[in-house]
Amino acid sequence: MPSTLFSTPRPMPDRRLPVAGGGAVVALALPVFLVAGWSLKGWVLAAVIWVVVHGLDLVVARMGENTAVRAFALFFKSIGLLVVLFVAVAADRHVALAAVATYALAYTFELGLSLATYFGGSR
Repeated sequence: MPSTLFSTPRPMPDRRLPVAGGGAVVALALPVFLVAGWSLKGWVLAAVIWVVVHGLDLVVARMGENTAVRAFALFFKSIGLLVVLFVAVAADRHVALAAVATYALAYTFELGLSLATYFGGSR
């Protein structure tokens, strides 16, 4: 009998919990930076990127279900993120590394919560 885990359509779950979870990871990284004595520039860069990316998501969500707009927004966010991080690497490697690590942890946590809410939802 084939599995229906991936073939059963589900409604789009609410995005507030995963976004709040990712934001909590960014917020909880601040005390780590303070206790470890690391430069706060990396944390600030990660937090700004986090807010801008989710602000763009909010704007795109309010524009409706236009697939072309969503595809362009995804492309724009990805390229913009890479440009900002490359500029940060050119300016200061340690700041860029701290920002990448913080953002990656928050993004991964948000992705995990998103998958859990999607596959844990009703079929």
